[in-house]
Amino acid sequence: MNKKFQDLGFYPADILLPKDTDMTKWAVVACDQFTSQPEYWQAVEEVVGDAPSTLRLILPEAELNATDVDARIAAIDATMQAYLDRGLFRTLPESLLYIERVQSDGKVRHGIIGMIDLDQYDFTPGSGALIRATEGTVLSRIPPRVRVRRDALIELPHVMLLIDDPERTVIEPLAGGEGMEKLYDLDLQQGGGHLTGWKLTDERMDAVAEALGRLCSPEAMQEKYGTADIAPLLFAVGDGNHSLAAAKQCYEDLKRVTPESGWADLSARYALVEVVNEYDDALRFEPIHRVLFGVDPVQVLEAFKAYYPGAYEGEGAGHVIAYTYAGHRGHITVPAPKAQLAVGTLQAFLDDHLVAHGGEVDYIHGDEVTDELGSKPGNLGFKLPAMRKEQLFKTVMADGVLPRKTFSLGQAQDKRYYMEARKIR
Repeated sequence: MNKKFQDLGFYPADILLPKDTDMTKWAVVACDQFTSQPEYWQAVEEVVGDAPSTLRLILPEAELNATDVDARIAAIDATMQAYLDRGLFRTLPESLLYIERVQSDGKVRHGIIGMIDLDQYDFTPGSGALIRATEGTVLSRIPPRVRVRRDALIELPHVMLLIDDPERTVIEPLAGGEGMEKLYDLDLQQGGGHLTGWKLTDERMDAVAEALGRLCSPEAMQEKYGTADIAPLLFAVGDGNHSLAAAKQCYEDLKRVTPESGWADLSARYALVEVVNEYDDALRFEPIHRVLFGVDPVQVLEAFKAYYPGAYEGEGAGHVIAYTYAGHRGHITVPAPKAQLAVGTLQAFLDDHLVAHGGEVDYIHGDEVTDELGSKPGNLGFKLPAMRKEQLFKTVMADGVLPRKTFSLGQAQDKRYYMEARKIR
């Protein structure tokens, strides 16, 4: 392992890429997208057909609670074995990949693919780990994902980690892929834009390690956060925290039956991720909205205002939250809120209200989808404002995690598409 990375929790990896494959059919969007839109996944199914595809290696979360979920997981495991047996993949040993993703809005997002050490990651609120969750982790969402990963032979990442690099020293010098081997260049299906990937040279990898090291130095901590004495936060989880938490749980389970001397050799100790600078011009912090199902919208809105005495219809000073239900749209303002962010104000109410009165909640990306779903009978959509980028690292370091599902990195179609893989068994 490259010693320049040893204190960073992030390393080059043995990366698998398919060969002699239709890459547009191979790559599909992250499994946690379009959870309330089964027609999206049906369209993907029709495009893929019988071709090799990551669709056969992942379980869309829309199907996570299907009655035949165990059979689906077994089919995924069998497909992984079949793809490996037939030599579908080529291996790029000890590699980092640089990728450029043209999003649906035409902007280009830049990232680096490598693996993290799960011993350096912690989703516990207030943790001082080098790699931390940014939002609250819903513990009940981890076991179903553990079931998918536990016996899997390979992993495919939709995890995106953020770095706080306003001077653009780590990733941006790689722009254009000059002097690097181009690995793939393809249009993504279902309006996902375009994706190009290159393999970093040894010299480029060394430069990345050195720049990352500077980001978490005491001098950088002092300059950016006003103190050199706090535990450095180098990577903040932007997307895929529950999948990363499931990887962590699988690794912890293996540690219990493996002598400590063997932990470093466990493939499951590591997880493949994409690293992106939070200051990338293409990266937008999109709010994650809420849609309630099986509720009386008027009753919920009245309860919301009663929950926060002084809350009122309309837009004013404080936290302003938009709502949509059949034939109606409006705003509720909560003045002088205790929570730092509007999502915290809304989520506190929802957590209590749904337990007491019933109903279901889904977390939705995009204004139009929220309005569409919220307008159906028995539903109610809440739309939240976006968080500013400069708030993220400082808030996590000072206050621990944000409320769960606070933000999303871009629209659903701009999420990571599965491309690279890594053996974990």
